[in-house]
This record gives sequence, structure tokens and C-alpha cells, in this order.
Amino acid sequence: MPNLLKKIQNTNHQENLWQKNSKIILGISGGPDSVFLLEFFISLQKKYNLKLIVAHVNYGLRGYESDEDQALVEKLAQKHSLEMIVLNPKLKKKVSENDLREVRYDFFQTLREDFSFDSIAVAHTQDDQVETFLMRVLRGSGLKGLTGMQFKSNHIIRPLLEISKKEILEHLEKNKISFRIDKTNLESKFLRNKIRNQLIPYLEKNFNPNIGKTITDSVSSISQDNSFISEIAKKKSGGELSVKKLLVLHPALQRRILLEKIREKKSDLKNIEASHINEIIKTLKSTKGKNQTISFKGLKVLRKGDKVSID
Repeated sequence: MPNLLKKIQNTNHQENLWQKNSKIILGISGGPDSVFLLEFFISLQKKYNLKLIVAHVNYGLRGYESDEDQALVEKLAQKHSLEMIVLNPKLKKKVSENDLREVRYDFFQTLREDFSFDSIAVAHTQDDQVETFLMRVLRGSGLKGLTGMQFKSNHIIRPLLEISKKEILEHLEKNKISFRIDKTNLESKFLRNKIRNQLIPYLEKNFNPNIGKTITDSVSSISQDNSFISEIAKKKSGGELSVKKLLVLHPALQRRILLEKIREKKSDLKNIEASHINEIIKTLKSTKGKNQTISFKGLKVLRKGDKVSID
């Protein structure tokens, strides 16, 4: 692992993902990426004096195969003398990819809070970043969405974002480290799987054999641009919103400032879509009346003359 170890540690130095004495929840599914993540943190445990807990979700969607995933993770946790906590959630008959993700992250976050840990490490790789970018392009996304996944977002850390699945598989096979393959990933039931199994191979074959690196480099550039715009928007979003002052700004800043104000009220931007922001701006530009109200997603945007409030 020497070269990969150095590469990931360099990422940590740049992104400040963990420090000495950090306490980290490890989200381990039993797949190759998460098994590599576990082995990586074990290799650094003494050097950084890390406290680690293994968290595993057994959805039970694949019958005995799900139980075998859990058994492998239990074996790895025991091998390294790590505490392991398993969630067996009760799921609805029909679940989406997003439903499963919410169950998983809610579980990880609950553990982090219960044990007073610092962060949650998940095994997203460069390949996952490429899939996420393409998924958001297909669904429609603004600049922020196209920044993809971040190395660190709130309490979630992603140390493997610059590592490819190919590198991980080569390391595991070379060192004869066991891992599980989720056969449902080979199916194209969910959008992400369709992108992984159909779209990316098509793009590699017909347009760009290095599409993964091309997209990864683009995500990095977009992320920097997004960060710059966000900093300016935060500086200009303080105090009351003035219609006159807002509308003279560049449209990109108008949108960001409104999003910042919404974030102040909601604490996040979940379910806030571009159409909502467009409707607000359309209303502010309207000459029909100086007192207008827009309601969406439990929010009320009220314009009174030149002032705008969001409740």
C-alpha cells in the first residue's frame, strides 16, 4: 500500500480530514472500496492514535448474500480488535437509492453523536465522483451540484476520492485481501448503475478513453469557481435583503445570496430546486405589485417594497 498510503496521506494534509487522536466511524459494507478504507485506517491507527468503530448496514435486500457481507465485515473487525455496530433496518416494500442512502447516513450520524466521535469516513472513490457528476448532469444541476462530492462535508470525510477502483482492486488482489461483490451493482436498476455499467463504458469507447480523469479535473476546477462565488455571496448576504441592491448584481450572485438566506432558515438546501429560486427572482423583478408572497417547501418569501424576508 506504500504509494496509495502516501497519496491518501497527502490528501489528508491538504484537506485536513483527520488529526492525531481523531475518533472516526468507518462505514464498511464489505465491498472492495470499504474494505480498502478499513485496511488503510488500520495501517495508520498507531501512528495517529486513532479510535475507530466499524459501522455496517445490513439491508437484507439480497438474502443470504447480505448476511455474508455482514459476516465478512465482522471477521475483519474482529481481526483488528475493533468494535462493530450493525443496523438491520425495516424498509418499505419499494425503496429508492436515495432511501437507502438516508438510512445509512442517519445511522452513521447517530453513532457519531452517541459516541461523541469526530467524523464518519466513507469509501467514495474517483469512480464514484465521476458517476455522481454525470448523474447530476443528466438530472439537471447548477454550478454547486457539479462540484460533485467533497473530501469533507460537515462530519463526512472521503479520503479515497482521488483513488480509482482499479488501484484499489489491484492492491486487494495483490495482498490477497477478501472482499464482497454486490451483484446488484451489475444490474442497471438504479440511475447510478446505468451510468456505471452503460454510459461510462460507452463514453470511454466512443469519445474519450480517459473520461474519468477528464471529468475529475473538471470537477476540481468547477469546485474552485464555486467556492469563489460562494465566498462573495456570503459577504453580500448579511443583513436585510434589498430588492434594488440584489437585482443590480450578476445573476449568479443573485441566486447564491437567495440560497444563503434560505440556508439560514432551513439549515440545509434539501429539496430546494432551481425553479424555486427562479420564481423568487421573477417575483422581485415583477412590476405588478410591491407586496408579494411566495410559498414553497415550508418557506414563505415576503416582499414588502424594497425589503425581502424569508420565514
